This record gives sequence, structure tokens and C-alpha cells, in this order.
Amino acid sequence: MDLDAARIVVALVAAQRLGELVLARRNTARLLAEGAVEHGRAHYPAIVALHTAWLAVLAVQAEGTVAPWWLAAFLALQAGRVWVLATLGRYWTTRIVTLPAAPLVRRGPYRWVRHPNYLVVALEIPVLALALGLPWAALGFGLANAALLAWRIRTEDRALAGRRGISPA
Repeated sequence: MDLDAARIVVALVAAQRLGELVLARRNTARLLAEGAVEHGRAHYPAIVALHTAWLAVLAVQAEGTVAPWWLAAFLALQAGRVWVLATLGRYWTTRIVTLPAAPLVRRGPYRWVRHPNYLVVALEIPVLALALGLPWAALGFGLANAALLAWRIRTEDRALAGRRGISPA
């Protein structure tokens, strides 16, 4: 795959993310109107900045060679992403928004993994960078994302603790 193809891949991923933001904003607005509460606003701009920088670096630094097995792994992760979105449906957002009366989702990938969306994101950031021949971006953005996800997961677990029957830590 040449440089233009690598940039097309990044552009497609960026378009996917923008589409997801539209869906997330619609779901967030609906949930807040129903009495939901947002948690962890402080880390959200950092997550947006990280993902924006990741895509920008990939678009600028991609050298044109694409490892097909890494690209296949990334596409498999997108199937996981779609599974998460389909499972959560109207409850899926890019923010931590909880509707106290809503039951916790325990089907789909949530049967096996507490935070499947975060698992997908934790893997797709380095995998796409590796697909584009950028191991330093895979390591740097992968580690930065892991730190932000640790913060986010702690925040989300505290927000959901009462609904899980656990006292918040």
C-alpha cells in the first residue's frame, strides 16, 4: 500500500470517529434529558486531544508501507467496536453518562469483559500505528492512552458502583 493509501486509511478512520461523535452527542443529549448524569468531565478533553493527535501523526508520518496483518487486526477490532456500539445502542456515548434507573448492560461483549470498548481502543491505537509502520507512535500513543483509560475506568467504575451493588471507592 502506498502513501496515498495509508492516508486514505487514516481519513476513513477519522470519518468513522466523526460519525461516532455525532451519534454520541445525540445519545448524550437524549440521556441527559432523561435525567442522566455526566461523570469525569475533566479527562474528556485530554481523550479528544490524544485521539486527534494520534490521527494527525498517523496522517503526516505514514511512510506508505502497510503491514497487511496489522491492518487485518485493526479491521477485526472495528468489528469489536461495532459490537459494543450495537450492544449499548442508545446508551453508547463517548462520555461517562449514567442513567440511574437504567439496568447495566450484561449482554454482548459485556458478558465477558467489563469495559470492552476500552479494550478495543487500547488495542486499536497501537495496532493502526503498527499497520502504518510507526512503532514509536504505537508505543507513545498506546502508553498515553493507557494512562488516560486508567483514569477513565476508575471514574466510570465509581459512577457505576451503586448500580453494581458496590459501595463507591
